[in-house]
Amino acid sequence: MSKYVTSLLVLGFSATLGNTGFAQVAASGGASLSTSEGAASEGSATAVAPAAPATSAEPVASAEPAYEPYQRGYPPENNLLELGIFGGAIFPSADHNFRYQAYPQRELAIGGEFGARLGYYPLSFLGVEAEAMSAASRIKGTEISAAIYAGRVQAVLQAPLPFVTPFALVGIGRMGAISRAMANDSDIAWHLGVGAKVPITHAFGARLDLRDTFTERVQQDGPAQTFEILLSLTATIERTRLEPPPPPPDSDHDGFADPVDRCPADPGVAPNGCPADTDADGVLDRDDYCPREAGPAPKGCPIIDLDPDKDGVLLPCDQCPAEAGTKPLGCPIRDTDGDGIFDDKDKCPKEPETRNGFEDQDGCPDTVPDAVKKFTGVIQGIYFDKGKATIRAQSSPVLGQAAKVLSQFPSVRIEVSGHTSSEGDEAFNQQLSLDRAEAVKDWLIKSGTPADRIAIRGAGPSEPIADNKTNAGREKNRRIEFKILMQ
Repeated sequence: MSKYVTSLLVLGFSATLGNTGFAQVAASGGASLSTSEGAASEGSATAVAPAAPATSAEPVASAEPAYEPYQRGYPPENNLLELGIFGGAIFPSADHNFRYQAYPQRELAIGGEFGARLGYYPLSFLGVEAEAMSAASRIKGTEISAAIYAGRVQAVLQAPLPFVTPFALVGIGRMGAISRAMANDSDIAWHLGVGAKVPITHAFGARLDLRDTFTERVQQDGPAQTFEILLSLTATIERTRLEPPPPPPDSDHDGFADPVDRCPADPGVAPNGCPADTDADGVLDRDDYCPREAGPAPKGCPIIDLDPDKDGVLLPCDQCPAEAGTKPLGCPIRDTDGDGIFDDKDKCPKEPETRNGFEDQDGCPDTVPDAVKKFTGVIQGIYFDKGKATIRAQSSPVLGQAAKVLSQFPSVRIEVSGHTSSEGDEAFNQQLSLDRAEAVKDWLIKSGTPADRIAIRGAGPSEPIADNKTNAGREKNRRIEFKILMQ
């Protein structure tokens, strides 16, 4: 028996903790519990009825309903006295060292145990107890009766829960045995245990202890272990009796208790006990001339906005009040053909503009004139000094004709790009191509073409149109190109 004692104690304490939640659930499930004051049985707890509401709205329940003591249980409290009587079974160790005279057989049989206990708990979770016990046994293998007795004190550590209170204890005392065939002998006894208390009423409860007691062993090579199972009836003194709390106040008598009433001084309606404001404009319905339309104080009526689209055209003259527009009708200017040019500036509002760089702002479909097309792509007849950006005189006819065309069609913008062959240093060729394009631009500007209508680009040798391995090919690659820019 003794070699399983420690395992049984651990398992017993674990089972006690595990049953705590079950006890709480069972107690909250409405099972009838009697008290010395005649506490109500299942279903006797009733909600506090609120005062008649000021309006027809259904009131909400108070924040904390009334309750009976058994619904809260009886958790341990500070400064509590506990009296107890107990009975149970004791399993004496076969190796105890209680002396006797006539019989070499030392082993005592399992006996029935009874005793009394007095405990004081200065804190709800910690207390001290003193107890005395006696057990009727006999010497195994004989009919000789023997009595086992003990007196002990112990410290108790417990979890102050309302329905089941698990605990653990450790203590010291003296345990002995006596019979007509044995000397009266006792030894110092250490003991430890686990268990649980279950309150029945505010004054009475039941308790279960599993104990292991360590006394001197006959061979002096370790303690002898005596196991006990005890069931007690306990009585507590000075336990506070739980009383139902008073119903929460309802200062404005609107049927909503103050803890849940957001306007406790002003009678109101569901859901929060505040006066109604149907249109949520901050003006209460009782003061609101327009309770279903939001508006500013003091009357709560909406202010009519005569210019909702903020375009300066007031109602009722604004024929497009949801769209910002222009005077006099207040409607936005449309782009009927979707070409990005509004109808008021579109010469062809029902036909989209052709984006080709020629008169792209008039909104009409068109084609590039042949005279302009002539000056797109490679421009033949523009010559430069070798390796320089100086325009030769024989280039004047072609450049003069280009300037004339640009003057005739002022909406046209062009890009002048210079190109070189691959001979020589690439960086030099790159700069040379840019300088030659710049020279053509300067020539056209001097001939009357605005500078903002001409862009330049130096391509260097990167965009050949012929084979740079031949003289003819390299000559073709040394060129000026015009390109119409989109507007």
